[in-house]
Amino acid sequence: MKAFLILEDGTTFTGTSIGSAKEVISEIVFNTSMTGYLEVLTDPSYAGQAVVMTYPLIGNYGICHEDMESLKPWPDGYIVRELSRLPSNFRSEDTIQHFLEEHDIPGIAGIDTRALTKILREKGTMNGMITTNENYNLDEILPQLKEYKTGNVVEKVTCKEKKVLKGDGKKVALMDFGAKDNIAKSLNERGCEVTIYPAGTKAEEIIASNPDGIMLSNGPGDPKDCVEIIEEIKKLYNTEIPIFAICLGHQLMALATGADTHKMKYGHRGGNHPVKDLETGRVYISSQNHGYVVDMEKMDPEVAEASFVNVNDGTTEGLKYKNKNIFTVQFHPEACPGPQDSTFLFDRFMKMMEVTE
Repeated sequence: MKAFLILEDGTTFTGTSIGSAKEVISEIVFNTSMTGYLEVLTDPSYAGQAVVMTYPLIGNYGICHEDMESLKPWPDGYIVRELSRLPSNFRSEDTIQHFLEEHDIPGIAGIDTRALTKILREKGTMNGMITTNENYNLDEILPQLKEYKTGNVVEKVTCKEKKVLKGDGKKVALMDFGAKDNIAKSLNERGCEVTIYPAGTKAEEIIASNPDGIMLSNGPGDPKDCVEIIEEIKKLYNTEIPIFAICLGHQLMALATGADTHKMKYGHRGGNHPVKDLETGRVYISSQNHGYVVDMEKMDPEVAEASFVNVNDGTTEGLKYKNKNIFTVQFHPEACPGPQDSTFLFDRFMKMMEVTE
């Protein structure tokens, strides 16, 4: 069956329908990872977006449910150059085609993803529609595309109730704004008892549980849409509890302390982004997935300073808060597979919690 990808500037690509045949409007973003497509599909930070994979062949090692980063895939759509329909891998339990169908996610294969990515890089991230309707009307569709907003996607992806991963070490409160499973797992492997809280949990409840540390997770959407969450993070900031934040959590902490964020032209999404530690000068290869960035010009230098920067474009990749046991990063130290270079940040968090005993 034919499928069409229509961008809000009127550019149209024709390919083959994969997954569900339903029609969807979403924000179109690209990911440059060469492996880890299942981890990409099950990353809650992609809620409200359709993902273009720049690597030309996707699905060749199939689906292994053990590798999922959450209970289900989250993107609105999936866009690939070539879909492997016969995976070869002793761990494979399913095909990507069936996985997309099972979760009602539409996609398109057989289009020039390199040309599409170049358009998104030159013109910036834009909205688009995936449809199998050959009689589509551009005059009707383009106004719909321009009006589309991702909305409050954090509410969509967060857990519905509190849950606990048992451990015999430090007690960590993990705020779930769309947390990848490997964040809790990385803490649990270090002996921590991790209590995962829904995004709307009040700061008073977190503080009353007397945690040794607080983790603010990754998540989807515009951080400025999380108005109520930011107010609760302000209260957490005013405690002496050590805090470590990743991705959206990093942005929310910056907003809670008076800084600003802005949308990037096309964002950072992939497993090969170099970040420089400003304290040591060492460069790490990181996994990233974000379309917004902290604006350091609005950050009070008495509150926080940059700790990591992106080597490619100089954007802020980490913050160290002054006179506080708080540090935050824009990239993903828990990412799996992908680069493991920055997992030491979890060990740094462990030491912070020990110092405050």
